[in-house]
Amino acid sequence: MRVRPGAAGCDFADVAAPVDRTHPVQFIPFAAVKTDSGLHFAAGGPASKRELNVLMGKNVEAGRIMAGVTFSEHGNWTSWPPHEHAVLAEEAYLYIDMPAPAFGVQLVYTNPREPELATIVREGDVVLMPAGYHPNVAAPGHPINFLWMMAANREDDDRLYGVVNVQPEFATTPSGLDAGRADKK
Repeated sequence: MRVRPGAAGCDFADVAAPVDRTHPVQFIPFAAVKTDSGLHFAAGGPASKRELNVLMGKNVEAGRIMAGVTFSEHGNWTSWPPHEHAVLAEEAYLYIDMPAPAFGVQLVYTNPREPELATIVREGDVVLMPAGYHPNVAAPGHPINFLWMMAANREDDDRLYGVVNVQPEFATTPSGLDAGRADKK
């Protein structure tokens, strides 16, 4: 992955994963995502409310890549309830639009009593999540926002946005990702 500053304060993220099939070049304007209720929706309840924008999901023909942007409410958790999808895909978060002094805390764990990662994240940081539950939380008074990028393990078969395993202790809390799922035939 490369992130380069662009014109007029724009950032460009180049996300790639090897595939066997050829896929067409596609341009998806953010405005088109914002008007599609299956690509732009709110998830979570009090203390975990966030806005999800699926940039590359069921709207894009691709073999392995999925990507989107999550914007949290101030001081809220995101990626809640804690979930993982290592059987299907690995993921990375690039934290954006979190000007100082904003920060968040990112957890990644397969065993909640012994996290593999518990770290402070700020704008511009990247966290890789090849496996494990991965909730995060924003500092009070600030959001935690990130570009999420996923690479399906198996081309086509595992490219399933919103299919997650919720941490069993929180299984009664819905993931809120249903709106972004594609209907598989």
